[in-house]
Amino acid sequence: MALQALQSSGVTFRKILSHFPEELSLAFVYGSGVYRQAGPSSDQKNAMLDFVFTVDDPVAWHSKNLKKNWRHYSFLKVLGPKMITSIQNNYGAGVYYNSLIMCDGRLIKYGVISTNILIEDLLNWNNLYIAGRLQKPVKIISMNEDVTLRSALDRNLKSAVTTAFLMLPESFSEEDLFIEIAGLSYSGDFRMVVGEDKTKVLNIVKPNIAHFQELYGSILQENPQVVYKSQQGRLEIDKSPEGQFTQLMTLPKSLQQQIHHIMDSPGKNRDVEETLFQVAHDPDCGDVVRLGMKKSVIYSSLKLHKMWKGWLRKTS
Repeated sequence: MALQALQSSGVTFRKILSHFPEELSLAFVYGSGVYRQAGPSSDQKNAMLDFVFTVDDPVAWHSKNLKKNWRHYSFLKVLGPKMITSIQNNYGAGVYYNSLIMCDGRLIKYGVISTNILIEDLLNWNNLYIAGRLQKPVKIISMNEDVTLRSALDRNLKSAVTTAFLMLPESFSEEDLFIEIAGLSYSGDFRMVVGEDKTKVLNIVKPNIAHFQELYGSILQENPQVVYKSQQGRLEIDKSPEGQFTQLMTLPKSLQQQIHHIMDSPGKNRDVEETLFQVAHDPDCGDVVRLGMKKSVIYSSLKLHKMWKGWLRKTS
């Protein structure tokens, strides 16, 4: 699913992984510490390494990790593994992070997420947090034989391609496609307007075209709705209403719902399929999908913010 990182050694990642409990359904590392990026993040040597660990039983995993790596945790460690898992599952994006950890001479942070919660996010884009990261090149260090998880990982990539297709014109370049895909999880993200580098998406894509090609090449080759001229780096897609309706019907559930809310007039009470059929015939179909994507990310961000505020009130 991911190419070898350009300048970082897989041995380094596996050595770091050896410091943690082994019961992982998936472990990957991502970001500027792994893949070269243009702009302010281009100094890879001292960049922090960002890990995500997916576990079937978070309580058991945190229990073992607390014994091995007690100092990694904040004050929440005194509450024990059950409370840590409750916070992980019920607040934020279903991920519990330990940050600014020195491990084997590298600064790292790592997030822990339940396998079931990750699968739901990959399939339905409930918050597009970890699913969004997995739409970009990552370095997978460990993955078990969970067929459901592997299928969900593949579905997430196909959904990213379909969403990008709907927002692009009939003919476009590979770079255009990868820029759209890399920007999906940033749509409507306030950090991309204030605070974070506004050219972040371009900085991710431009130095890593080969990695995006490796990640999405087979999906593009096998998609019956696209003519993929890989040698020229060009693509042509079916923009007929029938083609767009087929694409809309395969979008993740949360995005379909957002599109439905945007387009369904008060009092009509149409079902989602009827709304998507209307959108497929709309000359502004791509703009509607883009707005739906933006609202999905904004909604998720606000929901996560409210959940954290609620938890902080409980603990204060």
